[in-house]
Amino acid sequence: MTLVDKYALPPAEIDRQSLAMVAESLRDDAAAAQLSEAERYVLHRIVRAEGDPAIAGDVRFSSGAVAAALGSLRETRKVVTDVRMVQVGISRAALARRDVATACLIDAPEVAARAQREGTTRSVAAVRELAPQMSGAVVAVGNAPTALLALLDLIDSGQVAPAAVIGMPVGFVACPESKAELAARDVPHITILGRRGGSSAAAATVNALLDLLED
Repeated sequence: MTLVDKYALPPAEIDRQSLAMVAESLRDDAAAAQLSEAERYVLHRIVRAEGDPAIAGDVRFSSGAVAAALGSLRETRKVVTDVRMVQVGISRAALARRDVATACLIDAPEVAARAQREGTTRSVAAVRELAPQMSGAVVAVGNAPTALLALLDLIDSGQVAPAAVIGMPVGFVACPESKAELAARDVPHITILGRRGGSSAAAATVNALLDLLED
């Protein structure tokens, strides 16, 4: 018997069993119990993507964030991402079913040129370059804290008004601070406080929202 024969399951069964295991691991979590059914579904998807039930304690939903994101996915139908890892992690099939587009410019030549011209990182330059596409969209940040900080600067200055922000950069320098700044603002958001997060968590959040859109 091969290892695939011994351990592997069909995709739908992997999904079902994974979510059942996540739900069981959070069965006694008081904070999770206070969430709406939709928020709990998103939380479970994040925990599954990270393989760590302990991360649930750091996930935060602003009031109405899920509804705002779903409304955007129905109407504006655009998800803006900071890096390709988030973009490619979003289900292409789910995007196609709902005619939702994604946008990412992290590796575009004009972004590299802007970063050099402005003396900043490509993450910051990419967010600034994407500003015309952000208003009314869902913006998902899953990599650099500087990308989230640049996004918040654009929001603070009134240059962009995203429908919802998925703010889940990962790291040490300015990472907890970037998410604390997001949590302090009156913009619909889903975030993971502290140092944890990443592209897998951000993409899982978008995929969960796309699932909810189809219910």
